Order: sequence, then C-alpha cells, then structure tokens
Amino acid sequence: MSPHQKITVEVPAELLARARAASGESLTATVREGLRLVAAGQAFRNLRALRGKVRFARTVAELRDDRA
Repeated sequence: MSPHQKITVEVPAELLARARAASGESLTATVREGLRLVAAGQAFRNLRALRGKVRFARTVAELRDDRA
C-alpha cells in the first residue's frame, strides 16, 4: 500500500485562492500544509487540556539555578 492517498474534494474557489496566495505554493503543497495545520491544532488542544494537571519534579528556581 502506498504511503500517499489520492483524494477528490470540493473546495470553495475563493478559499482555495486565498490559501494558495497565503502559502505561495502549489495546490498540493497548500493542501498538505493545511492538513498539517489541522493536525498540529489538535495536538495543541490536547496539550492545553493538560494545563495545570502536570506536576514537575523540579521547581522553577531549581531550573534557573541549573542554567548557570
């Protein structure tokens, strides 16, 4: 099985034109970057859900002292 998948999607022309202009890339590169951003956004939301729930073994002061 190929690591790539060919798909057909309907995309509003205006949205695609804006995305391509913003990326300055080809259609394929623009779509790939958009998919990467969606995946990264989900990863970021997962990390934000952990905010305040993770305890560190070292204090901020200990981390600062470790720099010197």
